[in-house]
Amino acid sequence: MESPFTLPPSGFGPGTQADDDALEYIALPSGMRTYTAHTPEVDDPASVAPALAVLAQIAHACDTVAQGGGRAQVALEGLSGIARKFLADTLGQGEVSMKLRGVPAIAVQESVFAGVWVLKGAGVDMAEIGPVPEQAVLRANRPHRAAAPDAPRAAGVVNAPALLEELSDKARAWAPGTQVHVVNLTLLPHTPEDLDHMATVLGEGAVTILSRGYGNCRITAAAVPHVWRVQFFNSSDTLILDTWEVTDMPEVALAAPEDLADSADRIRDVIEAIR
Repeated sequence: MESPFTLPPSGFGPGTQADDDALEYIALPSGMRTYTAHTPEVDDPASVAPALAVLAQIAHACDTVAQGGGRAQVALEGLSGIARKFLADTLGQGEVSMKLRGVPAIAVQESVFAGVWVLKGAGVDMAEIGPVPEQAVLRANRPHRAAAPDAPRAAGVVNAPALLEELSDKARAWAPGTQVHVVNLTLLPHTPEDLDHMATVLGEGAVTILSRGYGNCRITAAAVPHVWRVQFFNSSDTLILDTWEVTDMPEVALAAPEDLADSADRIRDVIEAIR
């Protein structure tokens, strides 16, 4: 009996594809931000002496916080002109920025020295040294868009109620030192309506954080205490990890003690290079 199959099958193999069909590859990761040493050029070190004094205070605070914890603040409003420009150039912009809603609204920018944060707002002009600015923790879950625990379930809501109950239970039981609890939406079945319902029920807090590194991480506080939405995007701005976390502050936004100690050393290197 003759086989109905032709071997090799026709229409496949070298020479069978159109010349204009080019292979399309997934975009490779790019644009990772890394620390690059930068020492501003100064013609007259005496002209930036006030800024160098502030940098010395910041370096000392980095050592103190790295060894003993807590936070420290260094006022910046006394600087002006060349000294202020020099300080801004030296501190630069690091990976993490924050928007703190409230009165006054505060814009936070991490410097290139991890754990050194620059805070600006009405009546606020300072550097804060620590794992994360204190106001980012205090204001986090103040409602910007109130939580709606009794929001009706739309058609298509399937798994949101169970996930919300898990988050609520962990949030009520949270205490300092409690291990972070993560609900990984990327690994769990859910519908678009589930995501919308969870966002409505949990509301939105007063703090939004963007961490730029190998791609972006966007962190949004919920209006429920200790609950955060943490989303990771690749360099093409495609969502690759979507989670809810129960913690006082997601770890990705924190500077570690080792970071602070390293920042102290690098700041002193800049001071010595200028002097």
